[in-house]
Amino acid sequence: MISQKKYPLLNQRVPASIAITDYQSTSISFLNYPPPSVPIPDYLERVYWWAYVRPWAIRIFERRWLVNLILFGNYSRLIDVALEEFGPEAAGKTLQVACVYGDLTQRVSECIGAAGSLDVVDVVPAQLQNLRRKLPSGVKVSLIQRDSTALGFANGSYDRALLYMLLHEQPEAVRRRTLAEVARVVKPGGKIVIIDYHRPQRWHPLRGFLRFILDTLEPFAPDLWDHEISEYLPDDAPIASIHKQTYFGGMYQKIVLVRSDRR
Repeated sequence: MISQKKYPLLNQRVPASIAITDYQSTSISFLNYPPPSVPIPDYLERVYWWAYVRPWAIRIFERRWLVNLILFGNYSRLIDVALEEFGPEAAGKTLQVACVYGDLTQRVSECIGAAGSLDVVDVVPAQLQNLRRKLPSGVKVSLIQRDSTALGFANGSYDRALLYMLLHEQPEAVRRRTLAEVARVVKPGGKIVIIDYHRPQRWHPLRGFLRFILDTLEPFAPDLWDHEISEYLPDDAPIASIHKQTYFGGMYQKIVLVRSDRR
């Protein structure tokens, strides 16, 4: 069951002595950054230190062409199909769970209407610093250090949430808690949009190569070949509908969950 515990609101602006620089010249704000009570999870340090945690790794992978290559040319296409669910002038509050290499956050911010807002959460401080550096001046984004399994926002805080290529990087228990938390913080009627790997069709020429890469470098990703993402939701998750669509010969999937009115 998704917890109905009322989490304290933690998104208070930090004192200047904690902020890493002066953000008054831009619309980017760091909220509670970096809170020392949010440690980097062990699995990230153990499995993904080479891709997401070390600053030198971030400098290597923060190349749009490289991310597009890793996704076999599908980076922009997958962003496009995700943002189809938002519409051109998204109102209310939008949550992006985890920083992403490339221009995803800028693309999402361009879909936010004048009265809307975008929060990006990540558990790795260096990822938030990297995102802050690459966002253009004037973009309306709040960057918040949070663990996806304990977001710390009140129930129903957001109108929509996006998880772009995140769940395959998480162990099963973490994946389950992440989905439960995101479902908790999205309002009834709101959307949860998930982009991630999927089992390719048998005829796909890259199927064997991708499986080798995932087995070698991404040990949790094969779960999404063998199970539906909906299987990782709590049994009584407040979800009214689930829509699934696959792309690039079944290699990638978009899942759209719509929150029900049930609490």
